[in-house]
Amino acid sequence: MDVPADASTPPKPLTHRRVLKIAGPIVLSNATVPLLGIVDVGVVGQMGEAAPIGAVGIGAIILTSVFWIFGFLRMGTVGLVGQAEGAGDMAEVSAILTRALMIAGAGGLLLVALYPVIIWGAFSWDPTSEEVETLAREYLFIRIWTAPFAISVYALTGWLIAQERTGAVFWIQLLMNGLNIGLNFLFVLGFDWGVEGVALSTAIAEIVGAGLGLWFCRNAFDRPEWRDWGRVFDRARMVKMALLNVDILIRSALLVSIFTSFTFLGAQFGDVTLAANEVLIQFMYLTANAMDGFAFAAETLIARAYGRKDPARVRRSAVLTSIWGMVICLGLAMLFLVLGPVFIDVLAKDAEVQATGRVFLPWMVAAPIVGCAAWMLDGIFIGAARGRDMRNMMILSALVYVAAVIVLIPIFENHGVWMALLVSFAARGITLGLRYPALERAAKP
Repeated sequence: MDVPADASTPPKPLTHRRVLKIAGPIVLSNATVPLLGIVDVGVVGQMGEAAPIGAVGIGAIILTSVFWIFGFLRMGTVGLVGQAEGAGDMAEVSAILTRALMIAGAGGLLLVALYPVIIWGAFSWDPTSEEVETLAREYLFIRIWTAPFAISVYALTGWLIAQERTGAVFWIQLLMNGLNIGLNFLFVLGFDWGVEGVALSTAIAEIVGAGLGLWFCRNAFDRPEWRDWGRVFDRARMVKMALLNVDILIRSALLVSIFTSFTFLGAQFGDVTLAANEVLIQFMYLTANAMDGFAFAAETLIARAYGRKDPARVRRSAVLTSIWGMVICLGLAMLFLVLGPVFIDVLAKDAEVQATGRVFLPWMVAAPIVGCAAWMLDGIFIGAARGRDMRNMMILSALVYVAAVIVLIPIFENHGVWMALLVSFAARGITLGLRYPALERAAKP
């Protein structure tokens, strides 16, 4: 670990080996995340109907979207903790975790209280069938109660990633996703609980994951600063964290709005198209989770370089991690091209869903290549704690996405839905790329 006693302590060299050491556990643990989505879809897919698949997809995207609004806790925590470590301020490292967990708990309880509003907002313009909506509501009612635990995991993993303790993150994700998958088989295929069984499996896994995360972060509580309330509530530090988190919150809200709208925009073309899109989006999650390892490596290494005020290390961190990100994206594009039809058949037993999935598969082959720059630059800007840039470029990208939706969907229907999503990826990569030189300049002493 690159943990200096003070800011003048020589840092560890930046090498491909170090990047892989950080990224490897994340890639391995995240491999279970799309597997979880695959199992979620697969177990209800064995029922031989499109509606349960669509209900799990709709319910999951709604809660994932709402929870991920608080994803700023992971992203902001990585940047702030990494920079504090790079500057040698270990007391602040402990205090940041306390602030993040307090926000997570309060935010989770707020979501529970706002559950009726969330339901109203999600389904007031929902074009899905009555059967899909009914099943999705049952799913949501079970999942909402674990909001404080699910959001706390963001804060805990962000704190661990900033210290290059990605091995601990691996075990958290492995336990959560492994438990979730096992309970899915038990509750859905064993007890025949259907969509409710999928929701209960995820709820239990989130609670267990938060508990394990706290155990891994126990060394933060060895220092008295974690409950030094004068430091925890220090005005300057609170303002800095709040401004960064608000910027990332806006960015995350716009990003999840794009993915949420993608699901609903596809739903207008029928339950079969909705189910096919849900099967294919699992490929997207596979890509994003594989990329996370190298994006997280970029966050950690660039945060430390920023803490040291070393622009040369910022550039080297960005280059090394991006090389590996491009390798992953090209490899996954080839995988989807060759094995995509096989994956579709495994995930869905309905013949119409299988046929429809094949029609739109080419968009998933293109997605990793188009989205690579956006995913890597996200990690780079998070590490630099450049929340304002992320917010502004996301606003521009969202406007481009809306324009693409308006123009493309009436002409190309569900193809237009996929085209608009990829346009948003390209816009995000281009706009963040244009802001990178300013990020590097800001790292100078």
